[in-house]
Amino acid sequence: MSTVHETAALLPAPDELRLHLRALAVLDAALGDDPAFCCYTFDAAWGPGEEVALMDNGSGDDLSIHFTANGVLIRGFDHESRMSPYGTDDERVWPGVIDDVPPALRPILDEPAFREEGSDVPRVTACLWRETGDTAWRTGSGIGFPPGSEDPDGSGFLFRLLADRSPETVQAYFEDYYERPVPLEAVRQVLAGHPLTPAVSAALDPAALSNNPLLRRVAEHPEASSYLACGGEFDLARTDPIEPIALPNGLGVEPVAGCNAGGTHYLCAPRYPGGPRPVLYTDSEGQAALIAESLTEALTLAIVLPSWQEALAGFRPPALGSDYLEDHPDHPALRDRLLTALGLPPADDQEVLERLLTTAARTVPDGFLPYVPGEEDCPFQPMLEPPMAG
Repeated sequence: MSTVHETAALLPAPDELRLHLRALAVLDAALGDDPAFCCYTFDAAWGPGEEVALMDNGSGDDLSIHFTANGVLIRGFDHESRMSPYGTDDERVWPGVIDDVPPALRPILDEPAFREEGSDVPRVTACLWRETGDTAWRTGSGIGFPPGSEDPDGSGFLFRLLADRSPETVQAYFEDYYERPVPLEAVRQVLAGHPLTPAVSAALDPAALSNNPLLRRVAEHPEASSYLACGGEFDLARTDPIEPIALPNGLGVEPVAGCNAGGTHYLCAPRYPGGPRPVLYTDSEGQAALIAESLTEALTLAIVLPSWQEALAGFRPPALGSDYLEDHPDHPALRDRLLTALGLPPADDQEVLERLLTTAARTVPDGFLPYVPGEEDCPFQPMLEPPMAG
């Protein structure tokens, strides 16, 4: 028999579980064509100081994992379980399932999001928790499981990817869910926390992170499009550059976005068929820089490091972005929320900064410093400058 008691012995520590759940959300977003049908999602700003991983299989079963300052609570609901409160005459949670939940975590079960409309009974057939400072996962101690089922509370299938986190198990799950092959090596890369590179994205779903679907995701997500149009300086509605440009390397350019200061982002043609399309930025003062190796990297840059132009001007941490963070102290939570919503990999300031500087250094030697046709003797100037003292 598989129950929460067996699951509790198989779960990792909260920090490892959190990283695994974020990876599952990234995988699901990369594999699916529509975020609305993703099974696993991760909300980095569910509430003040609270992050939540969610699973909803679309068939009436769901789970939530809440990470709070007081600890972690895992709630699972199997709609076919005999332990479902909605399958009993009195519509009460099965005895023992949540009776021992500590007071500090108990309010999570009262959230309306996890109750049937018009009911004050939580949707729960299986529950585990681990308070901050605790060394093991806890479950109800007095649960009398109904006989005749190998998975009476649904924990066996609800928590399968939490208890068995192997790439092979994750691969099999998503192959069954999406009814198509999923490459094991790509799954390994994402579960290991490596960046979701264009190659890995293409392996998971050749169309999911190609340019047009990714731009549609932005357009269909109000918070993402609003942020990129303002703070991210990547406004998809601004595609009219001040003047036409050309590149010394002969590659074509296509304006994809603009910024409030009159700058333009261009998608450059790939160097080989099917290759990535680097992103070039030109400002209104005659400066330019190659800022990303792909549209995916460019959007990640705009979301994670909104002060990236300061980096090209020579600023480095801690001065880099200090004014922006002072004005927008909630940016880290917004960053994580938008990356998850767009199916982009988690990223921090330092790694994004390093990618930006490496890419910008290619602007001149690789022929990406543009000029205005007919004015070849007056090329743009490189934006990348030597670093300034922090």
